[in-house]
Amino acid sequence: MYTEFKNKCAEICFKVGEFQLQNFGKIAQGQIEDKGINQLVSFVDVESEKMLVAFLAELIPNCGFITEENTVESVQNKEWIWVIDPLDGTTNFLHGLPAFSISVGLLHQGTPVAGVVYAPYWGEMFTAAKNAGAFLNDQPIYVSETAALKSSLIATGFPYYQFQNMPEYLEALKELMQNTHGLRRMGSAAIDLAYTACGRFDGFYESGLSSWDIAAGVLLVQEAGGVVTDFAGGDNYLFGNTILASSKSIYPSFQSIIKKHLT
Repeated sequence: MYTEFKNKCAEICFKVGEFQLQNFGKIAQGQIEDKGINQLVSFVDVESEKMLVAFLAELIPNCGFITEENTVESVQNKEWIWVIDPLDGTTNFLHGLPAFSISVGLLHQGTPVAGVVYAPYWGEMFTAAKNAGAFLNDQPIYVSETAALKSSLIATGFPYYQFQNMPEYLEALKELMQNTHGLRRMGSAAIDLAYTACGRFDGFYESGLSSWDIAAGVLLVQEAGGVVTDFAGGDNYLFGNTILASSKSIYPSFQSIIKKHLT
C-alpha cells in the first residue's frame, strides 16, 4: 500500500516539476512576494501546491494536509496526512539556481510511511516507502560507508531569519570545518536529506525547519540505512525545531559536536 502511494505521488511530482521548469528563469521581480524576512514566494509555489493537493486528495479521500503555502486548510487530526513543500529552495529558484525540489511526505497515524523528493532540473526522483527501501530513479540507494567524521562531507542550512543563536551556530560550524572534509549549503533541506540518503553527503543538520521541509527526506534517510534524530538525540525532529541525519558510523561523533554547541 505504501509503495503504491509513493509511486503515484512520484507521478504527480513529475508533472508539477514540468510546470516548474517551464517557469524557471522567467519570474519577474514584481511576481515575487515576501512572506517575512528572507521568506520569498511566487505564483509557482502556490500553483504547484494547488496541483499537488488536488491530486493527492483524490488518491486518499478524507486525508489531511500540512502545506507550506496554506492553499488548503491545515488538518492534522486525520489518519492519513500529506505534508507538502511544493518548491523547496524557492530563493534558489527565483535567482536561477537549479537546486530546488518538490517534497511530499505521507504520514500514517503520525509516522512517515511514504516520501518523494524530486529535483526537476536534474531529473532526479528520490522515493521511499516504509520497510521497502529508498530509491533514486528506481535504483536502490544507501547512506555512505564513510567510517569516520574526519573523512565526511556534511550539509547544513544557514540561519536566514532566526538569528538569536548565531554565536552557537558559528561555533558548531567552526568545529565541523576543522574535523571534516568540509560543509555544503544547497539551499534545499529536502535535497540535503536526499543526498544524505544516497551517500553524496555523509550527514546533515539544521534548525528552524518545518515539517514540510523534511517529512519526505527523513524517510529517505531511514530507509537508506541512516539515522535521524533531533540535535539532542531524541525523536522530536518532524515537528520540533532541529534535525540531524547521517550514516550510523559517523552519527556518534557528529551528534556529539552538534549537541555540545546547539542544544
